Amino acid sequence: MFQRDIRRTNASISSMKTSRATLLALICLATPLSAAAAEPRTNPATTEQTWRPNLKLKTMGGVQFWSDVHFFHGWHVQQHSSTGHCRLLDADDVRHAWGSREECFAALEIIKNKQKIPPKPGRTAILVHGIVRSARSMNAIRKRLEADGFQVIGFNYASTRIDISSAADYLQQVVESLDGVEEINFVVHSMGGLVVRSYLSKHRDKRIKRLVMLGVPNLGAKLAKDLKHNWLYKTVWGPAGQQLAKDPNGFIAGLPTPDFEFAVIAGSRGTLDGYNPLLPGDDDGTVAVENTRLPGATDFIAVQSLHSFLMYDSAVLDYTLRFLTEGRLRAEGERHPIPQKQAAADAAKS
Repeated sequence: MFQRDIRRTNASISSMKTSRATLLALICLATPLSAAAAEPRTNPATTEQTWRPNLKLKTMGGVQFWSDVHFFHGWHVQQHSSTGHCRLLDADDVRHAWGSREECFAALEIIKNKQKIPPKPGRTAILVHGIVRSARSMNAIRKRLEADGFQVIGFNYASTRIDISSAADYLQQVVESLDGVEEINFVVHSMGGLVVRSYLSKHRDKRIKRLVMLGVPNLGAKLAKDLKHNWLYKTVWGPAGQQLAKDPNGFIAGLPTPDFEFAVIAGSRGTLDGYNPLLPGDDDGTVAVENTRLPGATDFIAVQSLHSFLMYDSAVLDYTLRFLTEGRLRAEGERHPIPQKQAAADAAKS
């Protein structure tokens, strides 16, 4: 009887293995050909087309793990922060190819030739989000600028996985990819402004015209300094979070001031003590107003808004568009620049 039980057990195990194999085969057969279509890729050395299987899946666009390296008419190539491999996404963030950078560029070239897409000239605005955010956080600004005729690029970067200098290197690659573009402007939120300033420390493009900064901790962030050694802060905010700290000898202190027109828009409560009791003076809940005031700014204004909502404020949208097109924030045309000496004195107080 014991031997019969063993034989029954072996038969059951064999049946289970067969069922699993059958199920796997059915799943493979049931996969739609359109979903698992192989994408063309070209060997740059031979121009011979080869094929790599690709699932045309809707992605999240690269939140915290991917950084953009190339843009063309809504198409963008991204690189993973850990593995280093790349992928090609369309304007709706659907993946069309993956693999090496060369393979993704080759796939994009095939698409450009097939659809006969020429380079897009004219004015371009690059939107750079802050830490723990994505390009989607800048969508209200995107819509406003596109309505005024700008070509808008929402630059994604792995803000919690890489440091600010690395993000600036990715930004450089995106700027270099903008063939045919005649004018480049930046609109940045929070740490995004430090990414652009880090980019300017190593690169310069004659096409850059203006920059609008929203709640950028240009002189450092006191909260980042206070939390710098907190394990949760270090884990969530990553290496870039360490660089945000207010420190006269720190990373931010070594960043350059833009040598073209730029405006600073600060969030505030409009009171002497602001929203956050941990910050000196008025603030947006995250950054003190005085720590946004970068010496040499062409224009400055403070609006009543919390840090995370600056990008959606209707007045901020008006100010941003006006500065990019006219070089001033206010409708009456009066500028409020930040003098070098005054800004230095204000920073010392905060």
